Amino acid sequence: MQNIVQQLITGLQNTSLLEYVAVFAGIASVWFSKKENIWVYPVGLINTIIYIYLSFKYHLIGEASVNFYYTVMSIYGWILWAKKDKLQHHILHITFSSTREWKQQLGFFLFFYLAVYFSLVYLKQLFASGAIPWADAFASATAYTGMWLMARKKVESWYWWIATNIASIPLYFVKGLVFTSVYYVVLLILAVAGLMEWKQRARKVKRETTFEFE
Repeated sequence: MQNIVQQLITGLQNTSLLEYVAVFAGIASVWFSKKENIWVYPVGLINTIIYIYLSFKYHLIGEASVNFYYTVMSIYGWILWAKKDKLQHHILHITFSSTREWKQQLGFFLFFYLAVYFSLVYLKQLFASGAIPWADAFASATAYTGMWLMARKKVESWYWWIATNIASIPLYFVKGLVFTSVYYVVLLILAVAGLMEWKQRARKVKRETTFEFE
């Protein structure tokens, strides 16, 4: 335990300014998403662009691909969340996934897990000797799925974020990115809070929709 604490202190002391900026931008972005605030995307872009660089630097190839994907999906989600009807009401609302959508999510996750895993196994032999294929692939695939569902305002996105955060805490710690590891602990707490809040909002939307059709 003492060694872990010492490693944590040393890691925090060695944390670069760039990593600090990325971490605080990421926390703010998740806070905005919890509140269903469109600022989740412009603030999130600061985080993802920095982490693309950091992930390559520390041989986290899967995480680099995730953050590139985040960047693209942030622009996509920004467009979807900003759409309004003729009465200036937002078109997209927080909803629960159907059984069919759950199957799609699992298929989406499995596809990306296998794709990232076998890609990392190959890249590990070439130049990314520090890669951890199974862990990196899991963190990446759950994140891919969570971001896709977040853009569509699905409650279940938070389940995937929770899985991503749990996997990322030890992954970044063993890579020496201690502050980022602590960052994922904070994100885990926010993800649980986000899940509870989005569930309430989805139930409200469902009640209002049911009332309109009665």
